[in-house]
Amino acid sequence: MSTICAISTPLGVGGIAVIRISGEGALAAAERVFYPFADKAVSSMEGYTCAYGEVRDKDGRTVDDAVLTVFRAPKSYTGEDVCEISCHGGIYVTKKILRLCIEAGCEPAMAGEFTKRAFINGKLSLTQAEAVSDMLSAEGDYALSSAALARKGRLYADIKKISDSLIKSLGELAAWVDYPEEDIPEVDESELLETLKENRKALKRLLRDYDSGMIIKNGVDTVIAGKPNVGKSTLMNLLLGYDRSIVTDIAGTTRDVIEESVRLGAVTLRISDTAGIHGTDDTVEKMGVELAKSRLEECRLIIAVFDISSPLDDEDRELLDFIAGLKKKTVIVLNKTDKAQAADRTEFERYSDNIIAISAGSGEGREELSGMIETMFTPEDYNADSTVFANERQKMCAERALECIEDAVRALEAGLTLDAVTVTVDRAAEHLAELTGEKAGEAVVNEVFAKFCVGK
Repeated sequence: MSTICAISTPLGVGGIAVIRISGEGALAAAERVFYPFADKAVSSMEGYTCAYGEVRDKDGRTVDDAVLTVFRAPKSYTGEDVCEISCHGGIYVTKKILRLCIEAGCEPAMAGEFTKRAFINGKLSLTQAEAVSDMLSAEGDYALSSAALARKGRLYADIKKISDSLIKSLGELAAWVDYPEEDIPEVDESELLETLKENRKALKRLLRDYDSGMIIKNGVDTVIAGKPNVGKSTLMNLLLGYDRSIVTDIAGTTRDVIEESVRLGAVTLRISDTAGIHGTDDTVEKMGVELAKSRLEECRLIIAVFDISSPLDDEDRELLDFIAGLKKKTVIVLNKTDKAQAADRTEFERYSDNIIAISAGSGEGREELSGMIETMFTPEDYNADSTVFANERQKMCAERALECIEDAVRALEAGLTLDAVTVTVDRAAEHLAELTGEKAGEAVVNEVFAKFCVGK
């Protein structure tokens, strides 16, 4: 493979920047641009050593002083010879050094190419490689812990255990079916059935954790809804901790959907502050109301805000009925507790068990509301040592494998021939091999690494 290079740190002004080079010609390329102050050649440097020196252009002019770190194959991230040039973190100087590396014989790296090479060279499984991307994008403790475990091989080990069990069963089945004349013990169907049921249970557990894991990893799509001037924008600003939505005493100030993210403990909310839902003759307001209703139909969590200082009216009840018909998780927020109460709390209780009274203006009740939402979306068996599938590709492979195992169980229980059982078990093992990357096609591998940033 060619020798590649890329900027591995965010491109911007900072303390340092790192240009990474990987491939058989990595040291030779680095030697053409980097000159150690010590009397030694880059090509003679041992792995896991650094040198301080200068980066120079082809005319011998100094571009920057820098530190070169060398990692010798196979003890590197990619499994190849790797050199990393740490220079001052200016945009121009970083790009200049990258250009010098290209002039020295390197090719610009594609998105995720360093990690792809680590996979190809057996340094990472495909699930571990995908976990690298998840670690970079993690926005909470649970997401980071799960990605870190997958990066260390936890998910691969869980799947491999199931896969090895299936392959062992396939070996016994093949030996008995293909060589009936040999003195091979007959397959114990009851033992095989028990093995398949155990593997089915293990896959179901992993799949069960996926939805809750994705909620914590990617955030909960949340809509704040209510009539105009009940305090929706004030509540959004309170949750965010800064003024994002415009707050006035004029009803109908918010006419479009305003979106932001906020983390509440282990859960991230992707919040939309929508236009007040009410009857109006204003054309622009009508569009805002329809957009708000559309977002309510799409979201996972509804925070319905009502002004507790005013009695419920027909528009309030209409909104409550509309939300109830959506059958989504809902928190009813009774706002403005700092004023005299006029609404009857019992009128809300038939619509949701999650009701909380707050004063968004003063901040009273924020922690209670945050705790309620976190409890609603944090799995009951939350465990920082658990891991979940990183994406839909992994989930789809596991679902297909599970379907095959269930077919095999039904075939055994129905008394079908072991040939039929063997076919379905073999398919299950193939789907799991695709999940871990052991039998993933080139198109699948390319799609995985295309989602990475350049330089990783």
